[in-house]
Amino acid sequence: MEELIKYDECLDDLQNGYMLIQKSNTFKFGVDAVLLADFADVKKTEHVLEMGTGTGIIPILLYAKKQPASITALEIQTDMADMARRSIQYNKLEDKISILNIDLKNAPEKFGKASFDAIVTNPPYVKKEAGINNPVESKALARFEIACTLQDVISCSKELLKSGGKLFMVHRADRLVDIIYEMRKQSIEPKRIRFVHSNFGKRPHLILIEGTRGGRPELKFMDPLYIYKDNEEYTEEIHRIYGRI
Repeated sequence: MEELIKYDECLDDLQNGYMLIQKSNTFKFGVDAVLLADFADVKKTEHVLEMGTGTGIIPILLYAKKQPASITALEIQTDMADMARRSIQYNKLEDKISILNIDLKNAPEKFGKASFDAIVTNPPYVKKEAGINNPVESKALARFEIACTLQDVISCSKELLKSGGKLFMVHRADRLVDIIYEMRKQSIEPKRIRFVHSNFGKRPHLILIEGTRGGRPELKFMDPLYIYKDNEEYTEEIHRIYGRI
């Protein structure tokens, strides 16, 4: 298996029996990807699409936790998609997870309308006009709305989801109004939301949100999720999500 890992790459142990190939100088996955994989309520019979997979962390975590029938993951950056494919091969998950090196905006044409039961996405958080100061292109594309916008993600989700299909997203809390506006505009009704706080007493910095294509209006607020205790140790729930307890 060593030939799957290039000289400037390393293997990260995901602590669930699977490994992930990553480079030290490119965008690495964070806690938001881990939280999204836990939050996404997908069934074993469902066919899932992930938009913007990066190095493939979310489909691997999602399969480890939920084992859906299939996961198709899209990535626009060729080198990142190649790393993701090699991680899937390293973990012998080729029959469950497919990595495609395409622009998500082309997905409706490629797959056709109403092709998936669920979509998960950890899209770029920052509007392009906010200013790009990251010299590494892969990091800039992961953080800023350069290759796709929030509107692109949600409008494509409308095309790709079956009626009653679910969209699961993690995003910045300060984009909540934009997210709900775009979801309703595309007939994806917000159904569940959870605010993520770094510590007790701090403002939320992330949100986890679920929407249903063609769903009826009814938004449920889940209990807030706290990442750290006052002593900066992970909370018990974060340890549970990471599979440590």
